Amino acid sequence: MIYLDNAATTLYKPPEVGQAMLDALQTAGNPGRGAHAPTLHASRIVYETRETLARLFHAEGPACIAFASNATQALNTAINGLFGPGDHVITTVCEHNSVLRPLYRLQRQGVEVSFVDVDANGVLCYAQFEQLLRPNTRGVVVTGASNVTGNRTDLAFVSAFAKKHGLLFLVDAAQTAGAMPMDVQALGIDVLCFTGHKALLGPQGTGGLYVRPGLQVAPLVVGGSGVHSFDERHPTEMPTALEAGTLNVPGIAGLGAGVRWLLTQDVETLEAKENALARLFYETVREIPGVRLYGDFTAPRAPIVSLNLAGEDSARVADALWEEYGICVRAGAHCAGHRGAGCGAVQLLPHQHPGGGACRCLCGAQPCGGINDACKETLYRVILPHHSGSDGMGKTLRSGTHPRAAHSAAPGTLCRVRPCVADAARGLAAVAEPHRPRCL
Repeated sequence: MIYLDNAATTLYKPPEVGQAMLDALQTAGNPGRGAHAPTLHASRIVYETRETLARLFHAEGPACIAFASNATQALNTAINGLFGPGDHVITTVCEHNSVLRPLYRLQRQGVEVSFVDVDANGVLCYAQFEQLLRPNTRGVVVTGASNVTGNRTDLAFVSAFAKKHGLLFLVDAAQTAGAMPMDVQALGIDVLCFTGHKALLGPQGTGGLYVRPGLQVAPLVVGGSGVHSFDERHPTEMPTALEAGTLNVPGIAGLGAGVRWLLTQDVETLEAKENALARLFYETVREIPGVRLYGDFTAPRAPIVSLNLAGEDSARVADALWEEYGICVRAGAHCAGHRGAGCGAVQLLPHQHPGGGACRCLCGAQPCGGINDACKETLYRVILPHHSGSDGMGKTLRSGTHPRAAHSAAPGTLCRVRPCVADAARGLAAVAEPHRPRCL
């Protein structure tokens, strides 16, 4: 199997992640609910993970980190907890519906929302931020990088705009947390929302938000705090203010292990490797007639390549890739739901595999040797026969290759397929390729 859907969730984690979760299941009690050893152990796990995330994001301290079940819950908490009737919020057409749906709901309650548009390459029209400003504008909500095109948001620009006008600055870091360096203090971010199961290499069901000290976010859920039990109101001090009920201690333990692995590998180093792989992939597929690529490839970006194959329904292509070649990709609009602005696509997210029971390909132990003529010929053979249909562009195909995992195999084996991004490129449309890439 070749797993290319890491933009949705990373499949292969460092072995430390699973071990930390298992240990927590067997040893951790309910954090903050007593003074016995299992409870204290659970509290230490939670605190150490807060501390690790604060170090990754360059936050002021661990109390700035509150846990949630995913980025969607974190975004709902932040958006509903900071904006209300009479407020005006500026966002963009590039947002995930985890941002859009809470804002649309607030719209029906009296919140005004404006959208910054994009150009033909999906780049934000930054001049529109000033044009959309109103006397009642209270905040700006933007994604760190589009989950469809891979275009990065110029967070420094948006931060300067927000600071100039005294606005709250919220960032959706679902695709960027762990994939690139993030300094919340330097960027002046008020709230950063993240998920644990993507580039942070934690398990599903984990995530959270950074909240700037001094900023109060009204909780989305209340009760079960474990402290001040007789108070009618939920505690207001962070992080308890945004954590109702018992935390997912095994998940948080796994998340902490994933983030610690990232810190030992150096996020900047991983980012450079991933972007190099994505560039190699882009340079290869751009030569193929009938391939339409999305995004701006002239500026710094997330390692995501999005495309459509002319005349092919991406859902059909995605099915063929899995059924015939064991290649996992994503087809569809990818939750980018603003009134026709989203364009779905094939996505390459190469990440360094953490080791363990999988062979490393693409940017692992065997570095990419480039794309030779044979690889290019394969790309032409597999794509050209399948892009000339009459049913239009169809939906979109998206594959996310995390450099932390491309090929899976038995423990201790090495991948003997060509160690180059052509394997991922071939994975986009390998429907005519007679030989399925395998780890031997």
